[in-house]
Amino acid sequence: MSMPVHPQTSTHPEERLHRGLQNRHIQLIAIGGAIGTGLFMGSGKTIAAAGPSVLIVYLIIGTMLFFVMRAMGELLLFNLDYKSFQDFAADMLGGWAGFFCGWTYWLCWIVTGMADIIAVASYFNYWLNPDDPTEIRATALLLGLVVLLGLLGLNMLTVGLFGELEFWFAIIKVVAILALIIMGAWMIIRGFTAPDGTQASLANLWNRPGGVFPHGADGFFAGFQIATFAFVGIELVGATAAETANPTKTLPRAINQIPIRVLFFYVFSLVVIMSVTPWDLVSPELSPFVNLFTLVGVAAAASLMNFVVLTSAASAANSGLFSTSRMLYGLAHKNMAPAPTGRLSSRMVPAVGLVISVIIVSSSLLLLLSDTVMGAFTVVTTISAVLFMFVWGMILCSYIVYRRRYPEAHATSIYKMPGGVPMCYVVLAFFVFIIYVLTREQDTLVALLGTPLWFVILGVAWYLIKDKVHEDDTHTEGVGAAL
Repeated sequence: MSMPVHPQTSTHPEERLHRGLQNRHIQLIAIGGAIGTGLFMGSGKTIAAAGPSVLIVYLIIGTMLFFVMRAMGELLLFNLDYKSFQDFAADMLGGWAGFFCGWTYWLCWIVTGMADIIAVASYFNYWLNPDDPTEIRATALLLGLVVLLGLLGLNMLTVGLFGELEFWFAIIKVVAILALIIMGAWMIIRGFTAPDGTQASLANLWNRPGGVFPHGADGFFAGFQIATFAFVGIELVGATAAETANPTKTLPRAINQIPIRVLFFYVFSLVVIMSVTPWDLVSPELSPFVNLFTLVGVAAAASLMNFVVLTSAASAANSGLFSTSRMLYGLAHKNMAPAPTGRLSSRMVPAVGLVISVIIVSSSLLLLLSDTVMGAFTVVTTISAVLFMFVWGMILCSYIVYRRRYPEAHATSIYKMPGGVPMCYVVLAFFVFIIYVLTREQDTLVALLGTPLWFVILGVAWYLIKDKVHEDDTHTEGVGAAL
């Protein structure tokens, strides 16, 4: 069944999303999507696995995902009626693709939200249990739940407030990473010596045991697991398309800055971390951003950085609540999700979807009762990475069909994807490589083996509802509409 997605005018104005996100919101949401919990929390494990070669890992993944984003950008600007990539997947590949893409993206952010709240609890635990931050305290779990409920309350207000929250959350991240890079550069220039006798130097990137590839090819490949999760959310600007004022200007600008952000926020910050704190002294169980200041004896700065990474995790969870509720909203208006999730509150937000998402995400805190922080984090981030790669792959497949079906549209496009269709196949092959890498470690293999069940469930669900699915029955108010 092929289901075109060209929204009609709704007879119910209360069911329309508003274009309340301005350029500064979109730019900072894009930055927030590129600086997530995977970088702040997960890079310790990645560094321990890959050593200095982790820099190459981040560069490769960032490059591949830039092409995914460019494909998404060309498709969204091809038809401004598309509210998200779920819409163009349904239009290009068929109704089943929109169903699979929409529900999988919903689960992506549910699982990512779980990882973020686990991280929030662990950051609180840094203060509550300084002697052994890996042993989680019950109070830390409670504070993690309080943060989640606080985000729910804020998201219940307006989409403009979501944009403001992400704007300021992203500002905090940017300032923190700038401070870390500046401080680290000063330490390197001064030849700072830590209390344990370690001297800060760029030479730490290559003169430690094993050099740049201390664990060989196996360690290098292992670095791709958590590193892939670090980039989830990079496509979030595509999920905000329905609520973006002037998308023809804001979306290309946000996407084009991704390579600069990857180079600056990922590569430079990790160069500083591994120069000041050699890779073999970085704990895989803790945030290396916090640990850097702890090892050099700057306790107050370490506590401040812990606050920063806590807000980063809260920001990522905030993005997850936004994305899941909007995806459910879109699915409901195609009869692909329960009708209540497609209704807007008096403040024009999909409140039911928000509440459902919070209830499910909060269950992740139970994982910390039976596993270590990093053990629980690894499980949920592996599942999340696999699901996100499916969504990214659907974006590429949609682009391939678009190029075949609408060659004239591509020829006149104001935002062409570089590399075109051949580059799509290169990136898809890269995703297959990542799946292979996930089979090489026991903890990631267990999580990977559980993901096919999700697609079986979706297949059964689609078979049951496909004859009831209809064209989207809402449209978004015009560009620049006020809240």
